[in-house]
Amino acid sequence: MHKEEHEVSVLGAPHSTILPRSTMINIQSETSVPDHVVWSLFNTIFFNWCCLGFIAFAYSVKSRDRKMVGDVTGAQAYASTAKCLNISALIVGILMTIGFILLLVFGSVAIYHVMLQIVQEKQRY
Repeated sequence: MHKEEHEVSVLGAPHSTILPRSTMINIQSETSVPDHVVWSLFNTIFFNWCCLGFIAFAYSVKSRDRKMVGDVTGAQAYASTAKCLNISALIVGILMTIGFILLLVFGSVAIYHVMLQIVQEKQRY
């Protein structure tokens, strides 16, 4: 017997054949949906080649909005798109940065050799 039921029977209250009603409360654990806003903002500021970082940022904000409304499925869909765009922006940004550095180095070396040849030709005359 529960403590409350025991106290009722001791006090002499009438017994009832009706079972006590129970209330079930379903508490949903908050599903953590990463919205990738910080990553998108980083890509927008530093690796915004072809505007992929900005588009990823827009999808991240949409994902955060859906999460605040309670639409977990919509938030996951927008977050997945933002993640793919962030990965693409990061890869394209790193490749373009490496390509730009290589172009700068090889271009500088080529200009140096051209200038060296011009100086050597002028010294001959």
